[in-house]
Amino acid sequence: MIDLNQSLRRLGMRASEEAINGLIKHAHKGKLSPEVLIEKLVEIELRERDVRNLARRTRDASLGRFKTMDQFDWAHLRKVDRPLIEGLLMLDFLVATPPANILLRGPAGVGKTTIAQNIGLAALEAGHTVRFSTLPATLADLLRQESLPAIERRMKRYTAPDLLILDELGYVPCDSRAADLFFNIISRRHEVRSVVITTNLPFKSWGDVFPAAACLGALIDRFAENCHVVDLDADSYRQRSAKDSRRKAPVPQGRSPVKQRLRPQ
Repeated sequence: MIDLNQSLRRLGMRASEEAINGLIKHAHKGKLSPEVLIEKLVEIELRERDVRNLARRTRDASLGRFKTMDQFDWAHLRKVDRPLIEGLLMLDFLVATPPANILLRGPAGVGKTTIAQNIGLAALEAGHTVRFSTLPATLADLLRQESLPAIERRMKRYTAPDLLILDELGYVPCDSRAADLFFNIISRRHEVRSVVITTNLPFKSWGDVFPAAACLGALIDRFAENCHVVDLDADSYRQRSAKDSRRKAPVPQGRSPVKQRLRPQ
């Protein structure tokens, strides 16, 4: 068995030794034919490769840690089009002709990033390539490049993936050079590949982020031409969680939970 596993490793098999040994034992007990044994061996190998491929592409996508949609608190939202979001998670926008964009819009802490990350995960599981980044980090990455050829090479990081997710538009102001790079990304992906943007601003306020950017009107026109706009409204999840944690925190021994009134001097 050890020699067999070593030989399969030399052939490039990625399935675990336990899985291969378990299959062979099952083949002996079930008296599987050689053809069935080979079919099942190929099956577990393909499954292992799919798992590893997904893990690698997830790392490359830089999605980070997040709650999946089965943990999402829909009841917390005062305003949400849940059928629209659930439809977007089915990825029809991504495989449409031409592909569509998504704008997730609402105040801080309402779940925009979580929804975007789950859309990214769904795309990865469906075999698509994904890149997740905040918009400030993306533009800073491109601005750090020291020459036009270097910018062009780095630009592929944001133009090549099937799905690009740009988080946090609206929190950091950008100069005209950064605006030009952002326009370049949107323009190259226009009607070719989908972009998801999260923001706390309506389109009319994007000028506050990109003051005096001559390309801003064209950028918005291209992004919004074929775009699903999802508006979210709620109090901040993070602020609510912080309040809940404070309420549930144990009272230190020797202290009263009721604040003492200050005595007049």
